[in-house]
This record gives sequence, C-alpha cells and structure tokens, in this order.
Amino acid sequence: MADLKPLTIDPALALLEFSSIAAGVLAADAMVKKAPLDIVRAGTVQPGRFLVLVGGPVAEVDEALKAGLEAAPDVLNDHIFLPGVHPDVVRALAGERSIKTDDALGIVETATVPAAIHAADKGVKGAQVNLMEIRLADGLGGKGIVFFTGLVSDVEAALEITDQALEAKQKVRRVVISRLHADLADVLQVSSRFGAQLNWRA
Repeated sequence: MADLKPLTIDPALALLEFSSIAAGVLAADAMVKKAPLDIVRAGTVQPGRFLVLVGGPVAEVDEALKAGLEAAPDVLNDHIFLPGVHPDVVRALAGERSIKTDDALGIVETATVPAAIHAADKGVKGAQVNLMEIRLADGLGGKGIVFFTGLVSDVEAALEITDQALEAKQKVRRVVISRLHADLADVLQVSSRFGAQLNWRA
C-alpha cells in the first residue's frame, strides 16, 4: 500500500467539491494528468460528496484546477484557488489544533468545504487571530466550521473579513463569544466532536 506524502502545501492550494462521486473521480484524474502537482488528495465525504485537493506551484495548480472545473461543471458544488495559502491553514487541514487561552472565540459555519477553507485563510491573514481548528464535512452534514481565538476586537475583525469574502449561499452562521465559559472552553479544548468527548468509537 502506497504511503501518502505529508500534507505540506506551498504556495498554492485548490479544492473542488462535487455532488457526484463518480464525476469527482473523473475530475481528479483529469487534474493530475494536466499538470505535475506536489500534493493530491481525493475522496468521499458526507453526505455523498467528493473532494479533490491539490497543492504545489501556482501555475501548475491553476492548470489542474481548470481541468477539474471543465471535467464536471454540472455537479460542481463549490471550489477555491488560493495562490498563497497561509501555513496555519495547511496545518489545520492536516489535523492540527491550536489551543490557546484567549478572550474570545469566533465561529464561522459554512455550507461547503471550500467556503470554510477560504474563510480560514482570509481570517488568519486579515486579523491577529489564532486559527484554532478547521472541521470539514464529515459529521457536519457536508458543512464546514472554522474556529478563531484572540482578543475580541481581533476576532470580530476576522469574522467581518470572512463575511465579506464569502457569497451569501456559502454562509450559514457566524458568532463571536466574547468570553467563553471556562467549563465549555475545557470541553472544546479536548475536542469539538461530541462523540469524541464521550469516547464513542468511530
């Protein structure tokens, strides 16, 4: 069984979300055939969607993205192209959680996975906030959630930036909690997944 490369994306990232799994595989194949890429990830997520993520030099990622968009436009839910993705976003996509005790918690809930990644990138680039976590699709009915922490004014600024960056159809809800209760903070520091807090098996 082949081992996947560690998720190190520099500088460009593209991600496509398809409502058809079959079409998603077709698009992924077209993308990797179009240009040499440093990173390729492709697979299913809930609820029955298919994600394709690629990373590498800007020109190559852009060419691959164009091939993916052309392969199955009728079942494309959403997509993003980040020519200079923030390193914190890459770390969060790799599953890292950055737990810091700060004054405020900001939450951005999106309708699609690409929208969540876009929000995370815009927020952490535009304001002095900590990117606590990104959760995508599975266990969320296909939605995305981004958690920011920091000073209240900085978290509010980050969420305002994300709101301006996203289209109306990509948005679900955004909230700022100026001072999270210590008990809830302790719980979320363990995991934002309810099942994980109760030691449910996957």
